[in-house]
Formats: sequence, C-alpha cells, structure tokens
Amino acid sequence: MAVLAGKTVSPPPIWLMRQAGRYLPEYRQTRATAKNFLNLCYTPDLAVEVTLQPIRRYRFDAAILFSDILVIPDAFDRNVHFVEGEGPRLDPIGEEGIRKLVMPDISQRLAPVLTAITRLRAELPAQTTLLGFCGAPWTIATYMIAGCGTPDQAPARLFAYQYPEAFEALLAIIAEASAEYLIAQIDAGVDAVQIFDSWAGVLGQHEFDAYAVKPVRRIIDAVRSARPSAKIIAFAKGAGYNLKNYRAGTTADAIGLDWTVPLDFAVELQKDGAVQGNLDPLLMVAGGQALEAGIDRILDRLGNGPLIFNLGHGITPDADPENVTRLVERVRAYAA
Repeated sequence: MAVLAGKTVSPPPIWLMRQAGRYLPEYRQTRATAKNFLNLCYTPDLAVEVTLQPIRRYRFDAAILFSDILVIPDAFDRNVHFVEGEGPRLDPIGEEGIRKLVMPDISQRLAPVLTAITRLRAELPAQTTLLGFCGAPWTIATYMIAGCGTPDQAPARLFAYQYPEAFEALLAIIAEASAEYLIAQIDAGVDAVQIFDSWAGVLGQHEFDAYAVKPVRRIIDAVRSARPSAKIIAFAKGAGYNLKNYRAGTTADAIGLDWTVPLDFAVELQKDGAVQGNLDPLLMVAGGQALEAGIDRILDRLGNGPLIFNLGHGITPDADPENVTRLVERVRAYAA
C-alpha cells in the first residue's frame, strides 16, 4: 500500500499473478474437490483456502482473491463455463443481445465472492494486503463477442469496426458492472484492486485509447467517486509503447508491466509513479542462473523507485514451486 501511494520500499513488496494455481500441489488437491472451475470460485470455503495457500507457503506481501474475470459476464447470464483443456466458453453476443443486456444486481449475483473476501480479510495476517480485481471492459468484451478466447481477438475487433455503437454500449455496461463489483469488493474488505486488460496488446493506438484507456478510466472514476481513497493497479498486457500515456489516461495508482516492456522504458514510466512487474513467467520454469539474472536486472533498474515485484503475466502450471521460493528469497535479500 505504501508503494501504491508512490513510496519507494526496499526490498520491494512481492506477489505473483496466478500465485494461487495449478503449479501448487495443494491447489490441485483442492481443485479436485470442486464440481467445476466456477464452483471453485463461487464456494467461499474453497476460494478462501486456495487464496491462502500461497500465503502460507511463501508469505507473499499480498494475497489476491481467487476468482476469475469472467464472473462479470456470468452475472449477465452469458452461460459461462469452462471446458477442461480448452478454456472458457460463453454464449456469443451480437447487436440484439447487447441491446437486451440488463444490469445485474452485482452484490446479489456475486455474493459468494464477496463472502470469501470478508472471510479472507479476517483470516489473513494484518500485514498482508488483500487484492481484489476485475477484467477490463475490452478484454471481457472479447470473450463475450467470440464466445471463447481467440489468438488475436479478430471477432471483437471486427465487431467494433462494423458495429461501433453497439460495441461502445457493450463496453459501457461492462464498465458500469465492473465498477459496482470493485466497489463491493472494497466494501467487503479488499485493500486495493487490479484491473486486468489481458488482450490490450492486439489494439492499435486509436483503438487502445478508445477501448482500453477510456473504459478503464470510466471504471476508476466511478470507483473513486464512491470510494475516494481506493488504490487501483491497471495492467494492460502487451500494450508496449501505448503504456506511455496509460497512467495519465486511466489515472491508475500503479501500472503493471508485462515481460516484454524494456527496462529502459519501465524506468521512464516509473518516474510518474509505481510500476508492477515484470519478470518473464517462463523463468519460474527455467530456474537457475537465468532466474537469478532476470530478478537482478529488474531490481537493479527499478528497485530505486516505487516497485511492486511481480511476474509479467500469470505464473504457468509447469512452474517449479521451489523456483518461487528462490524468487522470494532473492527479492527479499535485495537492498537498494
């Protein structure tokens, strides 16, 4: 929270995207008890347990709520489900479906998630920050339009070109629901929130401003209007040079950096405030000298400013848990 306020902390705090996940044997054991993935997200006992597992094992400085960005389209009754080995599936939406969308009662529809947050805040150590999150409107829209993940999000991009008014309406209602969801998470007990724009990298400059910056700014404005002290991280994966004005455009307290962001550029971005990232997740598989060198490069360049150490995207299922231990030890041994 100090770093989100713009302060430099040495050693920097650390958490990892997808730190609760399939690379941990205890997660796989818990996952086996759930009927399906959404059942895991919507059962407070299981969601709390999974969220706490990496905290018990690694004592990260932050826990992130175990859930999924697609709970928002699920709240819109888009028949969200997960196919083993293939990923999420939804009922694809078109112009007519967008016109028929009605704002759900977020606190009622996502009550199990909010219950898990309240329990987590009570069970976590006082010094451990609890993070909530949502997906950014562009990324959520890509899944809602295509009905699944696609390599370059061509269905959503084409839809936006052909039906701009409908697409703007879709982004607007997703932003409204997402803001309500983040406010509810804050009220339930999270200390800060992150907005994940996992597919921002497929957008050109004009589209990035229209579909990635403006809708996220709409969410942040709404959240801060209701909860002025809210702290917010915005993560636009693959955005590259478009990150230059991303913080100013969204007004996020911190911006997440994926592993492709050059450290020279990251240093420039850090001059305007906190940054988060940006170790290549594959180094958690490789380990050894490559891992140590990757950690050191980030700390040497960004450790003298406001930094939250993280991966440049989520940890992968084939990561070695012992490499995570080495990562935490090396970051915590750092002194600016």
